[in-house]
Amino acid sequence: MFVHVFGRKTISAGHLLNAIARYLKAWCKMSDSSLAPPAVFMELHAGNRKRLVAALRAHLSTSGRPLHGIVLLKGGEEQTLYCTDRVPLFRQESYFAYLFGVREPGFYGAVDIASGQSILFAPRLTLDDAIWNGEKELSSFKDMYRVDFVFYVDDLAQVLRCQFSEHGEPLLFLLYGKNTDSGNYSKPASFEGIEKFDTDLSTLHPILTECRVIKSDMELAFIQYANDVSSKAHIEVMRQIKPGMKEFQLESIFIHHASMHEGCRHCSYTCICATGHNSSTLHYGHAGAPNDQTLNDGDMALMDMGAEYNFYGSDITCSYPINGKFKRNQTIVYNAILRAHNDVISHMQPGVRWIDMHKLAEQRILESLKKENIIHGDIGDMMNQRLGAVFMPHGLGHLLGIDTHDPGGYPKGLERPKEPGLRSLRTIRELKEGMVITVEPGCYFIGTLLRHAKDDPISSKFFNWEKIEMYKSFGGVRIESNLYVTAQGCKNLTNCPRETWEIEAVMAGAPWPSRDDCSSATTTKNGLPKT
Repeated sequence: MFVHVFGRKTISAGHLLNAIARYLKAWCKMSDSSLAPPAVFMELHAGNRKRLVAALRAHLSTSGRPLHGIVLLKGGEEQTLYCTDRVPLFRQESYFAYLFGVREPGFYGAVDIASGQSILFAPRLTLDDAIWNGEKELSSFKDMYRVDFVFYVDDLAQVLRCQFSEHGEPLLFLLYGKNTDSGNYSKPASFEGIEKFDTDLSTLHPILTECRVIKSDMELAFIQYANDVSSKAHIEVMRQIKPGMKEFQLESIFIHHASMHEGCRHCSYTCICATGHNSSTLHYGHAGAPNDQTLNDGDMALMDMGAEYNFYGSDITCSYPINGKFKRNQTIVYNAILRAHNDVISHMQPGVRWIDMHKLAEQRILESLKKENIIHGDIGDMMNQRLGAVFMPHGLGHLLGIDTHDPGGYPKGLERPKEPGLRSLRTIRELKEGMVITVEPGCYFIGTLLRHAKDDPISSKFFNWEKIEMYKSFGGVRIESNLYVTAQGCKNLTNCPRETWEIEAVMAGAPWPSRDDCSSATTTKNGLPKT
């Protein structure tokens, strides 16, 4: 049986039912959440501290070390812009945010490993501070952030020495370690008189980082909310996009919707609103390419944007034609990426190696391109030659949480691969229940990489260069969703149209999600509709 939908070609009834199931599932998810900003409970951060203490005590016990000491972190500092007095909007240092949830700059935080008690040290406000930024009583921070004690920063050394002297001079566990995404090192807390304390710079960072890898239910609720907001904002951009607009208008629509309607003041990263050839620049939208091109009829748009709520973020990419109608070459590339995206999700479960998922995505993309005679030859030979990295030079995805690129991708013992494409992977870990990770396969026609491949006598033979020439100004396609790893599979936290006909329907004004009864929506363990 075939039916006619939204003025498009006939499609099978089975295809239609699957799509309806997607609509209904999406509506169930959206209707369960009014998208009113969820209340921020400091129990979330108290729970994070409790998990850290348990992990530290287990490590110290296994190592035969005493089960006492003080975890000490320094929060972020407010910085002026160069030599001016302009102060960009402050965003808390991520590890400090994870443990304490403090929004203001200039704080220190401590956790006693023996008792689990927590202390905040607040900056002492001057008269001018109180006038310009508002006055707060020191005692108010105790209830606001659900800690056991609050003192001023200038009393820090005395408090640590007097409050925790039961086992002698307390050992301070300080945060120092490498972020494997940026290559930068976290800065350990320092204060006047710290030289009189014994300090440990090696224990805390890997343990606290591993705590951040596995998300609690409360953390997941904020990530889900950020995804719900971002999904709605992406759809709003889809509905308003048209030829002749500027890319920065699309960025503005997204930010306005997330902030005004959903209470998300921050984005998780700089918005990427790339159209046409710009979509082959992976991190387009930077200061030198500030989303400022005019949208051309017939071009593709690659929208990579995510809202943040209470520190926790989202990272979603949608790709679609600016005019709302896929051309054949756009359908070919888009469906290649959609197939890779869906196949990876269907394979995700605890124990699966992320590097294998990356290779699966590469293989599916190469298979699709070969089917259209864009490339030719044996797929196995292409994989061995790392041909997939020519079309997808970035990694398949990354851990997500308080940071867009959340830490923990390369714990001790894991080495970053050196091969093209694989070396861009932000993690090669086995998936664990409780992880949140992005799935973001892409296919790009990047001049630099294609020229390099053409000059290589082995790689060059796999390409149909006449076909490649037809795609040289195409740009690229990326589809990105945020996945929560469950005991048996995974849950897709993102709710955006993905099938080409769904996208065309929504861009033409069809509702998303469906307003019909959601009782018949059924899904697999991986969040894909049952056939």
